[in-house]
Amino acid sequence: MELPGMVRPELQELPQIRDRMSFIYFERCKINREDSAITVIDEEGVVHLPAAAVSVLLLGPGCSVTHRAMELIGDAGVTVIWVGEQGVRYYASGRPLTHSARWLMRQAKLVSSQRLHMVVVRKMYQLRFPDEDVSGLTLQQLRGREGSRIRKVYQESAKKCGVKWSGREYRPDDFVSGDPVNQALSAGHACLYGLAHAVIVALGCSPGLGFVHVGHENSFVYDIADLYKAETTIPIAFEIASQYIEDKEKSLDDLPGIVRRHVRDELVAKHILERMVTDIQYLLQRDSKNEETQESEINLDNEEDMTSSEAIYLWDGVRGNVQNGVQYGKEMRK
Repeated sequence: MELPGMVRPELQELPQIRDRMSFIYFERCKINREDSAITVIDEEGVVHLPAAAVSVLLLGPGCSVTHRAMELIGDAGVTVIWVGEQGVRYYASGRPLTHSARWLMRQAKLVSSQRLHMVVVRKMYQLRFPDEDVSGLTLQQLRGREGSRIRKVYQESAKKCGVKWSGREYRPDDFVSGDPVNQALSAGHACLYGLAHAVIVALGCSPGLGFVHVGHENSFVYDIADLYKAETTIPIAFEIASQYIEDKEKSLDDLPGIVRRHVRDELVAKHILERMVTDIQYLLQRDSKNEETQESEINLDNEEDMTSSEAIYLWDGVRGNVQNGVQYGKEMRK
């Protein structure tokens, strides 16, 4: 018996990650599906959400999801993150919006070579300091410059909003113990991490193969998210927290939701999703000054082939990658 609903789409038919909305948050509801739409049901009614228009679903306390909904979410390439009252826990992601492993292969090559690894690290720091030349700095100096930059962002945001700031304190196992600023930072960063994770997975890259951060399953997520905190989540967190500090009657229960909505608007206004796509591709693309092109490497310039079902080859260290689906034994018998 065939189940009713949307026919599984080809990847070419799905909107690319740069064309989607950043994230949307739900809590205390049931997630189901109706044809090609996600349905969100709560005590106020039903909301229909086109699955292919979303990058990330943040699901808070009290959410339940049907199997049919997860089937649609996975086919549409949507990342799902459960956000609990005690912090963020990542549980699931959609399928990549590409059949090709090209960006993943590039990422693995760059991570595995100490020299090329450092090239990517320098690119990441150069994005933070666009008006400076950081090519001559050591890794220790780069970390020091970044630490000073972030401390300055914290201090300036605290001064602007009239908030006392004693440093970042985050306890994943006890979210509510933090002061308003730290709670706001955690809530904002969770949204940014979710979006970075969605973009990385959609491009076919690995969240765990990081360059500045290493050793964690989401190392590359933290690498990418850190590029945008200073202009998005940090200023927003101090601004929202200052309102709660001034008004003692405000309940901190509302703070994460307000932060999420402000972060969502800021990500749209600053085109962060589109910039993430561009920046990740810039970081992983071949640098002709630092590496030689090998015949066996796959060209990354053909964007159309990135979603092609024919994006699979057979490895040949001598001849370069060769065509799949050919009966090569016939050549030997001739």
